[in-house]
Amino acid sequence: MLFSWENNCVFGNFMKMRLVLYAILGFFAIFLFYPIIFIFLKAFFYNGRISFSFFQYMFTNSVLRECITNSFFLAVVVTFFTAFLSLPLAFITTKFDFKAKAFFSGLLLLPMIMPPFVGAIGMRQMLARFGSINLLLMKIGLINQPLDFLAGGGFWAVVFMEVLHLYPLMFLNLSASMANIDPSLEEQAQNLGANGWKMLKTITFPLLMPGLFAGASIVFIWSFTDLGTPLIFEYTRLVPVQIFNMVTDIGENPMGYALVVVVVLLTLIFFLFSKFLVGSKNYEMLSKGQVAASSAKKLKGINGFLCYVFLVSMIFISLLPHLSVFLTSISDNWFMSILPKTLTAKYYGMVFSHPLTVLSIKNSIFLSTVATILDVILGLLIAYILARSTLKEKSILDVVTMLPLAIPGLILAFGYVACFSSGPLDVRNNPFPLLVIAYTIRRVPYVVRSVYAGFQQTSVAFEEASLNLGASVSYTFLKITSPLIAANIIAGAILSFSFAMLEVSDSLILAMKEQFYPITKAIYVLVGRISDGSYMASALGVLGMLLLAFSLFFANKILGKKMGQIFRI
Repeated sequence: MLFSWENNCVFGNFMKMRLVLYAILGFFAIFLFYPIIFIFLKAFFYNGRISFSFFQYMFTNSVLRECITNSFFLAVVVTFFTAFLSLPLAFITTKFDFKAKAFFSGLLLLPMIMPPFVGAIGMRQMLARFGSINLLLMKIGLINQPLDFLAGGGFWAVVFMEVLHLYPLMFLNLSASMANIDPSLEEQAQNLGANGWKMLKTITFPLLMPGLFAGASIVFIWSFTDLGTPLIFEYTRLVPVQIFNMVTDIGENPMGYALVVVVVLLTLIFFLFSKFLVGSKNYEMLSKGQVAASSAKKLKGINGFLCYVFLVSMIFISLLPHLSVFLTSISDNWFMSILPKTLTAKYYGMVFSHPLTVLSIKNSIFLSTVATILDVILGLLIAYILARSTLKEKSILDVVTMLPLAIPGLILAFGYVACFSSGPLDVRNNPFPLLVIAYTIRRVPYVVRSVYAGFQQTSVAFEEASLNLGASVSYTFLKITSPLIAANIIAGAILSFSFAMLEVSDSLILAMKEQFYPITKAIYVLVGRISDGSYMASALGVLGMLLLAFSLFFANKILGKKMGQIFRI
């Protein structure tokens, strides 16, 4: 018989599990819901009365109206192109068998190891009027005059960077959904005469909808609220950039509250709309089966050749930002040449000697370590409640825990500045407490899902046997359960730490003084330096890229096919 959390507790008999659950919900209420509620109150109340004047001004002001339109259009375009690229990639890697399939599938996920905020530094160098791409095109005679890739303030440059960074998330969701389609359904459709487009339209695409909308939700919300990439490309006519600029005068200019409300409502509407589209139709199958290697069609001949051309081209383009950042980090004054003329490693040395970068590395390590410890503690408690307890309230806890995946860091950071602007948590005095809390809340879903996967793979019979032999709950957890899920705990902790180290929105908004800058804020400040700023920022970005690459590789080794679920709303 399952033991009851109402009578026992992992961390001591004196603590009741229901109290732990309520304490966790209270933590989220204060640091997740309260800032958002505070923003709404500020946006709709003026001089003690309900007022819509801020919103009226927003939609009558041509600049703010343009920002909202641009942000929405950007998110739609990015979502469309990520789906456009990911669908054939998922179809090829799932339905067909070819040489080095696993190798190519792994390379397709490489864009995840570097935030577009960092990649934009190198791509700005390559996309400039006399950057590498224009110079190469002119040298081979395709163009006579340099093209303005950054025309219109860099809109398409932002789209390019975000699509390359986000398509792996869509690819993971679509691949998982496609692999779970029962192959017999397509075989039956073929036996009944359906083939080609008709089978895709009537069988495959409908069954892909849950994965497609899961990926589309996170891509739309992420691209709509991305702050770092537009800042690097200096594309200011977007809502996130306007909110960022309004943080400094949040007390005098209340328009920031109204803009944040618009962001919350639009992301919520899209999220609920996607859920409604999925939930309004039935996508159930009588059985679910992975596409076996033996049933996958062999690709050879012209089809195989075209497949390799498409995969290699996609991988090459997706790795351009990584290559550009690396080349920038090892170049000495890269200007008016396709490739750097002089190579140097001095900027990597400067990263570990310059006061700004050294301090930012120390700050990020400290903040990420503390946040990771909190994430592991919270993640263990939450995952154990969800997997092992019979509490009715655990469904609420599950929803609340996953909400940070749908609530952008931009909104959370702005809310912290707004509602904690006076008192001990004022970020203008010391942002570290709120930075730790922000990192913790934003990354705890990764730990929860990783540890929860471990609980699912571990039979509760081991714990029951220990308890039946007289062991306490705490002893059972420490000696039986923890070792069995240790790999999942480590995987979640590594993901939490590495993504916290490279967190963008929270760091850019909350860290206002140089002594508190994390790595990403230091990168943003360095880019503004005329002489060697971009080179140092690129070197720092490469080090962050290596850290994230290691963490994703290690986590993927442990979690396997469950890796994609971590990045799903």
